[in-house]
Parts: sequence; structure tokens; C-alpha cells
Amino acid sequence: MSRGAGRRHRGRRLALRVLFELEGTTRDAVEALRYQARDEAAPADVVAYAEELVYGTLRNLEGIDDAISAASLNWRLEDIGKVERAVLRLGAFELLYESGVPKAVAIDECIELGRTYAGDESAPFVNGVLGRIAGGSE
Repeated sequence: MSRGAGRRHRGRRLALRVLFELEGTTRDAVEALRYQARDEAAPADVVAYAEELVYGTLRNLEGIDDAISAASLNWRLEDIGKVERAVLRLGAFELLYESGVPKAVAIDECIELGRTYAGDESAPFVNGVLGRIAGGSE
């Protein structure tokens, strides 16, 4: 794994932890990111990438949630598990708002994050929802 790919992977993992922590709370994103970065002993470049992901996701949350709702057949957003919802928000942000990230990479990374934090059974769901979002974001 190249240094850039490793930084991005760690940044996504850190961003996911922050988005998960913020879910359903009024916690401060800056403080949550600071705490999680310290907990992970994340270097500055990883924290910087996680910041882009977290703040970008939060800034565009309404559009992201609309895209997830439209793409998650038979599931209401609030019925999706908290981890899967955070993974989908992260992936949808990259697919819809980050043009420099190849769609396949964003989806694969989120599938792996879902497997790690929500179990193997999350992979097909994450893949299907993000695949539908990617197909509609051309």
C-alpha cells in the first residue's frame, strides 16, 4: 500500500469513527475529531484527510441522506444500523462530492470499513447502496 493510500485508508477509518460518535448527538465535531485522532495516535496528514471527510459529510448531510434514502431499497434511513449509516454517509460523500476519488476505490474502502465495524453481512448492503449512488452520480 502506498503512503498516500495508507493515509487515505486511515483517514477514512478515523472519519468513520467520528461520524459514528456524532450520530444522534449534539457533540462538537471538532472535539470528537480531536478525541478520536488522539485515541488512534493519528499523524497530522491522516487527521487532515479525516477532517476533509468529516466536515464535507456534515456540510452536505441533507443531500447525502437524500441519496442514501433513494438508493437503499426497502430501508428507511433511520432503520439502517448506526455503523452502516455512518459508512454509507462517508461513501456517499466521496462519490457525490469528491471528484478526485475513483468510485470503485470509495466503494471498496467502505465495504471494508463496514466489514470491520459491522460484520461481513454489511458488505452486500453497503455495496448495493453505494453502487446505486455511484451509478446515478455520473
